[in-house]
Amino acid sequence: MSVSFVPCAVSVRARFPLSTLAIACGLCTITALHAEEHVHELPPTVITAIQQSSPLTVVADPKDPRQPVPASDAADYLKTIPGFSAIRSGGSNSDPVLRGMFASRLLLLTDGGQMLGACPGRMDAPSSYIAPETYDLLNVTKGPQTVIWGPGASAGVVRFEREPERFGELGARLHASVLAGSNGRFDRLLDGAVGDEQGYLRLMANRSHSDDYDNGDGDTIGSRWDKWNTDVALGWTPDPDTLIELSAGRGDGEARYSGRGMDGTQFRRESLGLRIERSNLGGALDKVEARVYYNYADHIMDNFRLRVPDPSSMMAMPMASQVDRRTLGARLAATWKWHDLELIAGVDAQRSEHRGRRSTYSMMTGYTDADRYPWSKDALMHNYGAFVEATWSLTEGDRLVSGVRVDRASAKDYRQSFRSMMGMDKVNPTAGETRAETLPSGFVRYEHDMASSPTTLYVGIGHVQRFPDYWELFSAGLNGPAGALNAFDGIEPEKTTQFDIGVQYQDDKLQAWASAYAGQVRDYILFDYRGMGTQADNVDARIMGGELGMAYAFASNWKADATLAYAWGKNSSDGEALPQMPPLEARLGLSYQRDDWSIGALWRAVDGQGRVAEGRGNVVGRDLGESAGFAVLSLNGAYRVSRQVKLSAGVDNLFDKQYAEHLNLAGNAGFGFPADTRIDEPGRTLWAKVDFDF
Repeated sequence: MSVSFVPCAVSVRARFPLSTLAIACGLCTITALHAEEHVHELPPTVITAIQQSSPLTVVADPKDPRQPVPASDAADYLKTIPGFSAIRSGGSNSDPVLRGMFASRLLLLTDGGQMLGACPGRMDAPSSYIAPETYDLLNVTKGPQTVIWGPGASAGVVRFEREPERFGELGARLHASVLAGSNGRFDRLLDGAVGDEQGYLRLMANRSHSDDYDNGDGDTIGSRWDKWNTDVALGWTPDPDTLIELSAGRGDGEARYSGRGMDGTQFRRESLGLRIERSNLGGALDKVEARVYYNYADHIMDNFRLRVPDPSSMMAMPMASQVDRRTLGARLAATWKWHDLELIAGVDAQRSEHRGRRSTYSMMTGYTDADRYPWSKDALMHNYGAFVEATWSLTEGDRLVSGVRVDRASAKDYRQSFRSMMGMDKVNPTAGETRAETLPSGFVRYEHDMASSPTTLYVGIGHVQRFPDYWELFSAGLNGPAGALNAFDGIEPEKTTQFDIGVQYQDDKLQAWASAYAGQVRDYILFDYRGMGTQADNVDARIMGGELGMAYAFASNWKADATLAYAWGKNSSDGEALPQMPPLEARLGLSYQRDDWSIGALWRAVDGQGRVAEGRGNVVGRDLGESAGFAVLSLNGAYRVSRQVKLSAGVDNLFDKQYAEHLNLAGNAGFGFPADTRIDEPGRTLWAKVDFDF
């Protein structure tokens, strides 16, 4: 056991605060005493593709080593799942996209709450505040096929969850990892807990760093980042059916962006949460759960800390902007169970306030002088929802799943003025106004388990009405539809109706699945960058596509996996392609595992995208024109040193290919990029990781 603890001590000492080190040492000591009782055996594999586990549902362990190089944020991790892509902006903090749908169409939750970013251009996208490896479970629902997690989820729901700890007696567990790689990549993670049958204390801490990377041609791409998170949870478990957990967390970081005129020099996060659960209540009422959460994002953007201001640009002088957002939410739900029916009903609510301040940086006063540059609140948003979702077992192999929710959403415009394209302040015609909508959503899905084979067929239809989000109503300089005073006045809620169908098969050797969808989106919110300023408008759109995958153990030691994803969209109002649609993508994996070691290969092939609407897109990205296809080969290997220690390593982009993703930001001239040039991806990248589990 002593050999196993030495790497753990070294990794913890690396750069964590002294208080974290003290707790880690205590956890190691208690873990050593109880190691034989709480052994968790690490599998000697690297994940190259995450397969769908049940109809429209993907479940994964974010701690598993994956290829490409393990993720620095949520968007990076989600790209491993078929149907997901990301709007790229450099090394870290991409924005996730599911089936071509973006932003608030994709509900992103951590421990049941939303961490909303503050930047009007989503420089600090919600996914940038999430460190995937500090969570125990990733659960994805594709399409409008659930109503219990919040409003507006027309594309799907992504939930990163931490499971409550359970100890039968005084004991502990510890998970730690260290990752090193090309371009100065260096990550450290600590996740440990100590407790007994009455409760527990859990600590999670991570730090991730990378320098600028080189593309396949050896050109340096401004992309460095450094970020850290620390979270703690205190749980009380007076009996096996009761949980009361209080959690708190903080984080911060910085990131350089080759695709923006400013960099992110602060990503400060503060989080608080309270979770109460009571199960096995007896009778029809089986479970009651309540959650309250508070998330605060304090974000600073500037053009001088991580770069030199470009004298030929519109921001030739040092400039800075600071924005923050406070989000408070709650959820109460109860589960009833009868012989053939399970029903979940509840209510949820959210309040989100946004502020900002801007300035020309002064070496004398900086940009945090409250007297000189005071905070100004621009938006306040509320949502109150009620939901009910039921699963009815019609027969032994037939199920009907259905749900309905109603939301009351509102937004108040506090802006007295905003900046025009000419740099002048304009009076805001909707200052002080409030708009509100009552929005219904619902779905129904039929599932059938075939008696002759381990196959499940399903078909479903869902409808979601989504209130415009902060970025669609309040983004700086955003114009509304023709005839509207501004975007706040004129943008209508989206109304998505989508049909889903699919099949799921699983036996001892083969797991295979396929899913397809087709939908109509009324009042789709589209951004147009082709005129003077940016205009948001409502159009009608049609969408369709699908994903398929398989994992097949064709020999005792050999396994192959493959996935394919395609998304298509049309702006039916204007008769052109719907912008920001990812191209056809395939992943092929092959692995060999024997005893305590494995080797594998991943071939990722992406088609070119010819269906574009140049100059149109969303609040972050726009179509830059057609894109070329590419294929990248990567290799990986893993070795289980003991039941508690695993080594994994890989080389991504083995042949050092130069390529760029279709969903991308245009490179910034301050980094030497011509206009409308996509940001290239990293060239050949080496990485190695050590995992410890006690």
